[in-house]
Amino acid sequence: MSLPAGRFAALIFDVDGTLAETEETHRRAFNETFAYFKLGWDWPPLLYRRLLRVTGGKERIAAFARAPENLGRRHLSADEIAELHRFKTARFGQLVSGGGCPLRPGVASVVERARQRGLRLAIATTTARPNVEALLRAAWGSEADALFDVIVAGDEVPRKKPAPDVYLKVLALLGLEGGDCLAIEDSRAGLLAAGAAGVAVLITRSFYFGDDDFEGAAAVVENLAEAMDIGAMDQENGKIMSSMRSGILNIFEINPSPET
Repeated sequence: MSLPAGRFAALIFDVDGTLAETEETHRRAFNETFAYFKLGWDWPPLLYRRLLRVTGGKERIAAFARAPENLGRRHLSADEIAELHRFKTARFGQLVSGGGCPLRPGVASVVERARQRGLRLAIATTTARPNVEALLRAAWGSEADALFDVIVAGDEVPRKKPAPDVYLKVLALLGLEGGDCLAIEDSRAGLLAAGAAGVAVLITRSFYFGDDDFEGAAAVVENLAEAMDIGAMDQENGKIMSSMRSGILNIFEINPSPET
């Protein structure tokens, strides 16, 4: 997908792996929850990487409970899964509040610069709203409530990523078309979700999804600090062109505000 030639009206952020490298903290919260409830489960990093292909915490627990290696163990009802997830969400919030998930490089600067240039900011995530709120409070404190115009979380739409539902709801609440926005994601599921809603995607590689297939992304960078380096764009064919400094698209330089 190529980037539109005009100025973006909004940036739409994913959360886990995009705003912060949260997945290790999620994994710790899951494992501490399993230990508290004496399930005998443990999700090491390699297994968790595989489980992340299932989007949504409750869905991930349910998928693992149905896995062949767990056959014969106690069946988990939907209510029990929901209880596990509530406990895990609370534990994640405690860990984040303790400073366990700093923002990724460039995120704070991009948010500040976007606000200065009049772009609207939104969040489209698969994670639960309490997880989002905990991270935003830890990162921005009392300013968090005023930073993002729209936040839509995973349980607030019928289908989670890679379905486009969360993006479609964000667009509806913003009152914008997909082509007016740029999504910032870290996973193929997020790329597919945004793309299906007509939103161009800038990928920032993350720890767990760095090796995903990002074909169709407008640009792929290591982090947003890299994306803020000066880049250039061939407006005729929509391809990212190399700059002398870094060869990385600058999402603000190609979309200047009217007064600059």
